[in-house]
Amino acid sequence: MARSWFPLPLGAKVGVRAQVGMFLLDAPITARREVGRGMFVLAMYAPEIAGAVRAGQFVNLGWSRGPLLRRPFSVYRAEGEHIEIVLKAVGAGTAELLAMQRGERLSCLGPLGAGFDIPPGARSAVLMSGGLGVAPMPLAARDARANGTRVTWVHGAHTAAELCSEAEGDDVIWATDDGSRGAHGSAVSAAAGRARGASGDSDVILACGPNRMLAAVADRWPEAQVAVETYMGCGTGVCLGCAVPLRRGGYDRACKEGPVYRAADIDWSALPSHLSYAVIA
Repeated sequence: MARSWFPLPLGAKVGVRAQVGMFLLDAPITARREVGRGMFVLAMYAPEIAGAVRAGQFVNLGWSRGPLLRRPFSVYRAEGEHIEIVLKAVGAGTAELLAMQRGERLSCLGPLGAGFDIPPGARSAVLMSGGLGVAPMPLAARDARANGTRVTWVHGAHTAAELCSEAEGDDVIWATDDGSRGAHGSAVSAAAGRARGASGDSDVILACGPNRMLAAVADRWPEAQVAVETYMGCGTGVCLGCAVPLRRGGYDRACKEGPVYRAADIDWSALPSHLSYAVIA
């Protein structure tokens, strides 16, 4: 195994289980494809993580020429022995990552965090994503369908060119701010008709996107499950850099208790509505 250049959990060794349910792998990049304007999917060989990850969980990536702290990425897909992430070049770190070639290796820690809960017996699931909020949705669709749940995926972006070209669902609804494809407006407004009746244990609503979008989801559907975006450092609950303010008072750690929360539990007024970089990427 290649040596690691990055901060690791105390006692962790490359290529072994770091904590219960968590692996630290030397993962080679195996493929890359573009799925929207400036939006790319990277695949890597990470068999232990591929076999364990749940929808809404993430991996923390480091690389030899990269930043000091690892970067968190929701797992986009997990098939066979490979996992995928989706990202844009929103800063120097993600630009470096996208410049890496097939065969180059990433230090991959995961799966991390608490994912979506799709209860057995749920009849329908509405998945809402905005922009890079597509990241956890293919896995969510996979897990829902495995339960026999009918999936409606509502995806929104500023323009048609920025929509992710890949979608999973029995029904797919597009929304764009400029009306260039699908409904004219946000994913939240486009989903309102489909999700209006979702409540209790029979139906489930999952959402991921900018925090201002998730706050709007919380206003309409307090019981929805939302994957929040926040700054993150270690990804393992040690540094406390990913604090999420709660309505009952106090804070949770997005990397441990989250990143998925019941929408009504978050104090949205105290959580930044927009971050200076896209943390999901």
